[in-house]
Amino acid sequence: MSILLTGFEPFGGAETNPSWEAVCLVPDTIGGHAVHRLHLPVEFARAASLLREEITRLRPEIVISVGVANGRKAVTPELVAINYRFASIPDNAGVSHKGDPIVPDGPAACMTTLPVHDMIAAINEAGIPSHLSLSAGAYVCNDVYYALLSFEKEFGHKGLFVHVPGTEIVSVEDMARALEICLRTAI
Repeated sequence: MSILLTGFEPFGGAETNPSWEAVCLVPDTIGGHAVHRLHLPVEFARAASLLREEITRLRPEIVISVGVANGRKAVTPELVAINYRFASIPDNAGVSHKGDPIVPDGPAACMTTLPVHDMIAAINEAGIPSHLSLSAGAYVCNDVYYALLSFEKEFGHKGLFVHVPGTEIVSVEDMARALEICLRTAI
């Protein structure tokens, strides 16, 4: 089994992105399974395209994408991705959407089949705050998540998106521990 973890580059004037920092701290193997990493741009469509290329190349069984959601107070696995793009700020390529579908004839939403409730319980048991989120928003994180779940039938992986809060809420080290817990639970 192989695992793919993705995190994002900085955006919105930030110098770093804790999603990528946390992904880099996850061990290279978990339960004997290789962990691969992909650094994604904060760009509508391009990030999802690069994710698809990497899934095509690696054929991982589990893919967890990670993004930062400043203002959240916990690590939040996302249950649902919606077929909707809306940006209060442009992405890193200057693109902004104001209510466009990701896939014009695609389903309104996709839902993960990974055991998110078990993951949340295990993360909380480790002393890291975590709770369920029902919306990955409508920015690039959701764009990637919708694509990730849409690719499942074609490639056979199981996907999940996890939002992490700012580092003033949860340290990067604890974010990485939470991601490792998610992966161990998924395995």
